[in-house]
Amino acid sequence: MLFSEILGQEHIKNHLTQSADNGRIPHAQLFVGPEGSGTLPMAIAYAQYILCNNTQSENTTGNESCNLKFKNFGHPDLHFAFPVAANQKIKKHPISSHFLEEWRELLTQQPYGNLFDWYKKLGVENKQGRIGVDEAHEIVKDLTLKSYEGGFKVTIIWMAEKMNTEAANKLLKLIEEPPNKTIFILIVEDEEQLIGTIRSRCQVLHFPPLPEDVITEGLINSYQIEASIAAKIAHQAHGNYNKACDLVYHDSEDTQFETWFIFWIRSAFKAKGNKAAIHDLISWSEDIAKTGRETQKQFLQFCLNFFRQAMLLNYGAQDLVFLEPKTDGFKLENFAPFVHGNNILDISNEIQDAIYHIERNGNAKIILTDLSIKLTRLLHKKAS
Repeated sequence: MLFSEILGQEHIKNHLTQSADNGRIPHAQLFVGPEGSGTLPMAIAYAQYILCNNTQSENTTGNESCNLKFKNFGHPDLHFAFPVAANQKIKKHPISSHFLEEWRELLTQQPYGNLFDWYKKLGVENKQGRIGVDEAHEIVKDLTLKSYEGGFKVTIIWMAEKMNTEAANKLLKLIEEPPNKTIFILIVEDEEQLIGTIRSRCQVLHFPPLPEDVITEGLINSYQIEASIAAKIAHQAHGNYNKACDLVYHDSEDTQFETWFIFWIRSAFKAKGNKAAIHDLISWSEDIAKTGRETQKQFLQFCLNFFRQAMLLNYGAQDLVFLEPKTDGFKLENFAPFVHGNNILDISNEIQDAIYHIERNGNAKIILTDLSIKLTRLLHKKAS
């Protein structure tokens, strides 16, 4: 993957190439950035720059055969670790090397893809993937061997916040004092979820969300769509190129999430003193509980963003509002007055608590029913 194929983030590209050119490559780096900001493509391009001895920012003037190996992400000195779970193919003790074929497909088709896209590719949407101690053993084993081509070895750990404590403790000494010419690149969306002892041993690089003009240019080049349409999609994507690509194909999970959300809040509005609407909320909770835990977490995150957008509109910050609901008969400006300073913190806390409990394998039906009843009360709360 070439630096020229990566959208924006020019200051980070320059920093990485200059550090490599000057021979000042940190042995452990932490790339922190929101979904769709390009952390994973940047890590792969950086690995290619180092392993192939490239010397220009276009990443093409080094070892030609080495660059060709990166076309299908098959360089022998490039190692990947990422969250996995048992599926129909691998029943027990799953590790990343069992799923390299699916991983390379994802990188080819959706290099800006998120964790939800990866779980769909694996067919484990109803499970929560992790980087466990079996993976840590595999990483240690791979890195104790000499490099195939006599140079650096690079290990990219994607979504490293999904690493459990046992795996983190196993890797701690290796990350602190790796073998000669060994580089770790850890990628996270939420820096605080990564165990502190690992985080403190890495040099941190923060990736900002992509600007609208960068996403617009990327969409025009990749999909040959009109500039006006690309600009509208870029605005809705809110700095997330993966979401922008989904919107081009109308393949975003947000369409389904919006349907669930609007039914939910309409039922919550009607539920005050209305037994039939309470039954609707309970049925809704049962339906959402039948989906996988990752889908539930993704949906609740969507709800959180929807409420925040409504509040921004309510307080006149139209320039920050990117949400455009597609549901017939629903207008964000009509909903916005019900989300205000007197209830937004409580709503946000309740949704985040629900995400926390779902992550820890709580009963989804009970969690969502409880959240629905609390939402009924909060939406009827008057602005102070």
